[in-house]
Amino acid sequence: MREVRGQMKILFIGGTGIISSACVARAVALGHEVYLLRRGVSASYAPTPGTHSLLGDIRGDENALQATLSGHTFDVVCDFLSFTPAHIERAAGLFAEKCGQYVFVSSASCYERPLRHHRVTEETPLGNAHWQYSRDKIACEKLLSGQSGLPWTVVRPSLTFGAANFPLVLNSWTRPWTVAQRMREGQEVIVPGDGSSLWSITWNEDFALGFCGLLGRSETLGEAFHISTDEVLTWRQLFEQAAEALGVIPKLVPIASELLIAHNPDWEGTLLGDKAVSIVLDNSKIKRFVPDFQAKTTWKDAITRSVTWYDADDSRKTIDEALNHKFDTILKAYRKAFP
Repeated sequence: MREVRGQMKILFIGGTGIISSACVARAVALGHEVYLLRRGVSASYAPTPGTHSLLGDIRGDENALQATLSGHTFDVVCDFLSFTPAHIERAAGLFAEKCGQYVFVSSASCYERPLRHHRVTEETPLGNAHWQYSRDKIACEKLLSGQSGLPWTVVRPSLTFGAANFPLVLNSWTRPWTVAQRMREGQEVIVPGDGSSLWSITWNEDFALGFCGLLGRSETLGEAFHISTDEVLTWRQLFEQAAEALGVIPKLVPIASELLIAHNPDWEGTLLGDKAVSIVLDNSKIKRFVPDFQAKTTWKDAITRSVTWYDADDSRKTIDEALNHKFDTILKAYRKAFP
């Protein structure tokens, strides 16, 4: 690709999600010409002012997509919505001749589970026996590096959030106030394992600093990067600081991940395939390529912003009653087994 140092024309596939909205805002602030290929508007993240919308469904009719993209070429295409090799094949057909850099957003959950060492670099082997989502992302990366025809860069986020989230493990992704409300009402909250597993949760605006620093640079082609905060806390600390932001003392109940999965097999991926395992992401590589990158927002400050956002409008505080019932059922069984 040609080295792009001034204004770039960038296409975001998606662009209104938790991570992508922050990256779009950063790209606009840097003065780039930013386009969003999207189906509609997220409930929590509206399109950033200063962007151009291309309405279309990346999973929809290919002829319609070709018509939507007709006449456009891009310095960079950022794909936040590909999850399977079939999605990558479609992206290759759409963008192989239309972009100088294709940035595939993968996942840090692709790194081997179980880990041989808690400190992870981009050289750590990929492989996840517990989560199909991660295996599909790995297959996407292999297809890209093998024969996609796209000039690619891979970015692997770990758990990243914005104001409209409350990203504690086992919380509802669509109604994230659920666990916060349990804390405020003095109900018990489950912490997987004994709460001592190490983890990092990254503020989306910090992630965007690293992400946008990789765009338009030829030396990033064929490279993979993870981007996260350097702050490492235990899950117990993460829960306790979230409770402090809520103004309460939490009633935390540690329960083994295997027991939780026995009650809900769908949790195997997010627990044994990801968050129940101590992991420390080494950000040395992203800092070599983007020397200005530094995640400055602490978990305590970020979760306080989240609580403030929710408290500003009670209509945002929707609750996942089915998940609450599941929590109560598990806690009742746990108390019966371990009175």
